[in-house]
Amino acid sequence: MRKPSFGVVVTGLSGAALAVMVAGYMGAFGSGGDTAVIDASAPSTIVLGKKIYAQQCAACHGPNLEGQPDWRSRLADGRLPAPPHDETGHTWHHADTLLFDVTKYGGAKNAPPGFVSGMPAFGEKLTDREIGTVLAYIKSRWPEPVRQRQARINAQVLQQK
Repeated sequence: MRKPSFGVVVTGLSGAALAVMVAGYMGAFGSGGDTAVIDASAPSTIVLGKKIYAQQCAACHGPNLEGQPDWRSRLADGRLPAPPHDETGHTWHHADTLLFDVTKYGGAKNAPPGFVSGMPAFGEKLTDREIGTVLAYIKSRWPEPVRQRQARINAQVLQQK
């Protein structure tokens, strides 16, 4: 299965670090076929991502990315409530490759053994490009220091591949 190639503009990184990240994104997501180029600062991408987020994600993760109340406490069925995607949550602690996979394939695919995830798979509802725009919208809402930390996580993960 092919994943989209992401070209991401990240401010606050040196040109060399950005080049490593872009090259890493291309390698991590593959190339050829139907690929999407996502720029996390492009207004048109953010507008589309916000629209899709409102339609597909806000019911669980909140219209302002705030998540569900008491999101760190398990429910009776063992699942955790939907976490926030703003800077108060843990989304930014993960590399884009994992965020993409969790969104496309659901939380259970990447969860450790015994972890019960309520995150459904969106691969049948959204294209890879649409998933990328939603992630770009989410990232666009983070304060710059959080975006920079998440960019460093991406770079570390991509260097390990």
